[in-house]
Amino acid sequence: MRILWLTWKDKQHPQAGGAEVVSSELGKRLAAEGHEVLFITGGYEGGAKRTTIDGYKVIRLGNRYTVYWHAYKYIKKNLRDWPELVIEEINTVPFFSRLYLKNVKRYLFFHMLCRKIWFYQLSMPLSMLGFLLEPLYLRVLKKDPVITVSNSTKMDLVRNGYHHKQVHIISEGILLPPVNSVEKVDKFPRPTIISLGAIRAMKQTMDQVKAFEITKKVYPKLQLKIAGDASSDYGKKVLNYIAHSRYKKDIEYLGKVSPKQKKELLKKGHLISVTSIKEGWGLIVTEAASQGTPAVVYDVDGLRDSVRNTKTGLITTDNTPYKLASCMWRVLTDKDLYTDLQRNGWQWSKSINFDKAYFDFMKVVK
Repeated sequence: MRILWLTWKDKQHPQAGGAEVVSSELGKRLAAEGHEVLFITGGYEGGAKRTTIDGYKVIRLGNRYTVYWHAYKYIKKNLRDWPELVIEEINTVPFFSRLYLKNVKRYLFFHMLCRKIWFYQLSMPLSMLGFLLEPLYLRVLKKDPVITVSNSTKMDLVRNGYHHKQVHIISEGILLPPVNSVEKVDKFPRPTIISLGAIRAMKQTMDQVKAFEITKKVYPKLQLKIAGDASSDYGKKVLNYIAHSRYKKDIEYLGKVSPKQKKELLKKGHLISVTSIKEGWGLIVTEAASQGTPAVVYDVDGLRDSVRNTKTGLITTDNTPYKLASCMWRVLTDKDLYTDLQRNGWQWSKSINFDKAYFDFMKVVK
């Protein structure tokens, strides 16, 4: 089968995240089974215009904003009759391939809808424009079947006019192999909260710092380790806040970490905290669980999918630093609860893998 995959980032892009890991792992498995797989993505400084990754081909055109126009021109000229299957991955902006690639099997691939995220990532009036345009383009595209990774995103799409039978959920996957035994995981000597991921407004990292400060008052041994790119204006604001915190000596900012460092943090931390506005799934939660580290998270789309409340982690009743701190305190001071969350999350993580994701994916597209 000849498969054309449209997405604005590939896994080698400097801003690649969990969504790109998923698409790459699926692409790799498709190529390994003998399918011809071509990704058309946006270019970036230093990125080769053409390359091969794990057996699938990548053509990079334009940049983050112009890739949609360049993809249209390239496909019209070179690929009009080539693909037998189109996967159009939508991350904020669609390619609208149904307007120029007709009579071909096509699936839209959403990790999540953005809607209110626009207000955290862009300033006015662009944020309002994105907020208003998303439901409009969803109406244009709703004739195509959809693949997604969580029930939260499926329900989001249903609320926007998609029929529930039109939206297919596939498993997520993680690259970290689960530890052999959670009982033997070597944790930091001091109770440690981990915050991992790009420090952006939609991640609400400041809430995690404030929750730590609240918990620290009643749990003096606690420390916080933060890893992730802080180059954004919001990231600088968070670092400035930490610099003036009364507990700054117990807050360590590690910067952007390597995969090896990330694994070490996920294994040695006692809890991971995630406070995003919303997620497609929340891969970092499942990765942490695989290493024996439970999560305390906000009650939002994606995180309520990747955490089974009181079973594999705790979900706040209100999305505030005070409620997050309450969850931190509860897990850290109840040894039986901690052990149950740790063991249940670890066991669940074993079933969330890319072989299962690929099986689900092929069951849908075939």
